[in-house]
Amino acid sequence: MNNLEPLMIMVAPNGARRNQQDHSALPMTIEQTVAEAWACHQAGACILHGHIRDQQGNHSLDAGLYRELLAQMASSVPNMLVQITTEAVGQYTAEQQIALLKTLQPKMASVALRELAPDNSDQTQAKHFFSWAAEAQVHLQIILYDASDVTRLRQLKHTGVIANKTSCVLYVLGRYRKNLQAQADDLDEFLQAKNQDHWFACAFGKEEHACITHAIDNGGHARVGFENNLWLPSGELAHSNQALVEAVANYAHQQKRAIATAQDASIILGIK
Repeated sequence: MNNLEPLMIMVAPNGARRNQQDHSALPMTIEQTVAEAWACHQAGACILHGHIRDQQGNHSLDAGLYRELLAQMASSVPNMLVQITTEAVGQYTAEQQIALLKTLQPKMASVALRELAPDNSDQTQAKHFFSWAAEAQVHLQIILYDASDVTRLRQLKHTGVIANKTSCVLYVLGRYRKNLQAQADDLDEFLQAKNQDHWFACAFGKEEHACITHAIDNGGHARVGFENNLWLPSGELAHSNQALVEAVANYAHQQKRAIATAQDASIILGIK
């Protein structure tokens, strides 16, 4: 695997839905998230996929809270990239998601194709948004849930709705599986349809590690963490997000694939 680009490991330590009743070590506050990011960075993660919670512990897209997260990360884990989420979770509109990014203008953000461009009826807002993001140098990772999303992304690029500079995607495995339990072969439909974009994979459930190693074997990059999975490859409950990152880093070392630093990731993804 020496001819492959260094493996980018992204950690998603909390997500929008789980809390400390699901796992006592799941970070809920900004301080806990930053501490977890530091530990995961030590284990090999170069990107934090950051969610924030309000005072009640609920998912939030509050710009002020995100500024606080970004400031604390810059101070405590300066050599780690931060990707903010725009996940709707059924409570935010596309207009609110776009407003957050235009207010913050972060270096990196994730957006779901189905949320920002849900259908082909009116693509004006989506075209303006993706054009703005390219001009503002906000690196977007487009979240895709199945092969039809991959095909649709290709079409939207071809028609100019999405700027071709947008060159990173996330394949989400297991979102529509029974009990949210992904299997490694869920990746195959994405591989058959995939574009030339840099791609990451994440996977719901206990088979996360098997799914991610399958992605690594096929030249992809990894996103792991408590947002999607709480379990080690052995079947034991992971004591922390760091343990999930370590398992991926160890596999990459076994395959003689280099682990990317934040600087490597910035070069690969074209982040300024």
